Amino acid sequence: MRTALIALLILIAATASLGYDLGSRAPAKPAATHQAPPPDPDVIRQGGDTMADAILLALPAVNIVGSTDGYANDYDEACPYMDAAAPDVVYKLAPSADVAVDIDMLGSAYDTKIYVYREDFTVVACNDDFYPDYVSKLEDVLLEGDVKYFLVIDGYGSTSGEYVLNITEFEPCVVECYAGAELEGEPPLVDGYIDLYNGGCNTEGAMPFGSIWNWTFCGVSGWYISSDGSQFRDTDWYELYIPYSGYLEITGDAEFACYMFELGPQDCGTVAVIQQATIGPCQEATLTISGPPGDTVWFWVGPTTFDGTGEFDYVLYTNIYEPNVRTEAHTWSAVKGMFSD
Repeated sequence: MRTALIALLILIAATASLGYDLGSRAPAKPAATHQAPPPDPDVIRQGGDTMADAILLALPAVNIVGSTDGYANDYDEACPYMDAAAPDVVYKLAPSADVAVDIDMLGSAYDTKIYVYREDFTVVACNDDFYPDYVSKLEDVLLEGDVKYFLVIDGYGSTSGEYVLNITEFEPCVVECYAGAELEGEPPLVDGYIDLYNGGCNTEGAMPFGSIWNWTFCGVSGWYISSDGSQFRDTDWYELYIPYSGYLEITGDAEFACYMFELGPQDCGTVAVIQQATIGPCQEATLTISGPPGDTVWFWVGPTTFDGTGEFDYVLYTNIYEPNVRTEAHTWSAVKGMFSD
């Protein structure tokens, strides 16, 4: 019975890990199979069909729902996928003062793509896949006062459907790296970068792993464009050592949403996620890793998305975890019975 239970737990863990991509290069996206309905001149206008009839939105707070079905395909931008034939909806943004906003499509029912044009038609920001279900989000989009912008809600390939649009004022997240902390030391993530620094199984040739020795560790992650124009994210792989107690507790935070993974087995051909936690922006989470004292563990930190620009900081706090003494479970009725006559 015990053997069967262990096998079942291993199967569940392996199945759960299938949804997590450990790679650094943005994966190829499958072709869209959904066919958008033809343009309908009588469609209810949630937004404009083109920039000429774009619907003005009042900033900074926006919460609306709509559908791109029945609109024409007027615009397309590479972010990073091009050649879309999906219908699109256009909104106008005209802030009276400088404002940074998040434009979030969470809750939309199809594979969205969104981009923002300045009034001179230059692209300010663009995103295709932010969430695992291919729904889009733009963070920290700076809009200048007294300048007009156009927000286009589009779709990947020919996909269309119902969307949810939330625009809120951006709240910056700053993660502090305290004096005396151990520093990762990775070179800047400039375009054309080749990641040979603690890239683990994503590193060409050898497999360098970083090590974390100090109680407080500060790292840097982010994104860069390779020399062939491909989008990459920085993935940081570490070797951790199980302390004398057999338990190691790691609490992390980051300026952008990141995964923390415990990985195994320690083989690049078969490695998978054993357990995970999502940290940031400015949101802590904790993993407790156990094993024989002195053993090594593979530990992974990286952005939850492949699409992004620039760098951001993350911090890890390690602690030797002493498990609580096991106590006998009682029902509330049994506890009350202890005090009855």
